[in-house]
Amino acid sequence: MSLSAVSRVFCRSAFRFQQINKLRNVHAANKVSICNTQPFRRTSTCRFYSTEVESDDPRTFTDTEWEKRLTPEQYSVTRERKTEEPFSGNYLNHFEKGTYHCVCCDTELFSSDAKYDSHCGWPSFTEAYGTKNGDESTSHILRRPDNSIGMIRTEVICKNCDAHLGHVFDDGPEPTGQRFCINSLSLKFKSYRP
Repeated sequence: MSLSAVSRVFCRSAFRFQQINKLRNVHAANKVSICNTQPFRRTSTCRFYSTEVESDDPRTFTDTEWEKRLTPEQYSVTRERKTEEPFSGNYLNHFEKGTYHCVCCDTELFSSDAKYDSHCGWPSFTEAYGTKNGDESTSHILRRPDNSIGMIRTEVICKNCDAHLGHVFDDGPEPTGQRFCINSLSLKFKSYRP
């Protein structure tokens, strides 16, 4: 494919994306399409493929939608990548058996079995939920570099909705040697049912 053909496809896709965003903003309040009363679906088409995304997919929420769904503190941490004050989180000294889920999309992120007290001021975990033999490909977290405050760190985000969860460090206990330092505001807890 020539460079001009690639740029035409890109421009067409960008134009369609702008049209979809305009429609989403106009019809977001009542969540209906202009043609009928079916739930509004965002559609992306390309010469090679077409995708359709439900309107309640967290990857497509606007900042305004996140602000409505979250408290101001949760929004600040999960969407603006802020950090809660140390020793202030609800789950810092919480050791009930269960799983910790993403506050934004309810995806399982960490198990209470991997939680420990690292005395750092935030809830700490040795591994993500779904990790098997050190392989995080089946977990619901992603790692990405973070140089935001002048130091090199590894940010941890939710794989499903891109919510900022916290950071991971290589100073944790054996056998993983990992310390997932996670903001309580980015989590919600669900206890195990007997």
